[in-house]
Amino acid sequence: MEEQEFHKKEFIFRGKTLEELQKLDTREFAKFLKSTQRRAILRQTEIIEMFLQKCQKRIEKSKNILTHNRSIVIVPKLVGLTVQVYSGKQYVPVKIEQEMLGHRLGEFVPTRTKVQHGAPGIGATKSSAAMSVK
Repeated sequence: MEEQEFHKKEFIFRGKTLEELQKLDTREFAKFLKSTQRRAILRQTEIIEMFLQKCQKRIEKSKNILTHNRSIVIVPKLVGLTVQVYSGKQYVPVKIEQEMLGHRLGEFVPTRTKVQHGAPGIGATKSSAAMSVK
């Protein structure tokens, strides 16, 4: 029997490989995005660069990367990192993958959860008001 070789499809983003994108500057990467994301990156270039520096320092110290800034656009230098993004109640870990390029961190951490109602309490209905409290 012949061995079957499984080739993982190489990731291409707008005609560039991930290695080529990681070599680019943040402003140069913005040229490959759609207009909304491009303008967001160009406006917050300094914020993204500071976040990347913070990530490198936290990695060197073997600490978690925590952030409240949900509006940061994901750039190629963040791929492979696990960032804990604040959801308004707790930090939710997000493993940044190649397909997330150009999206914002907050898109992957929902701020609202599905409501799960329990049984009604006393006084919730007219008939429950007449029940004895135990």
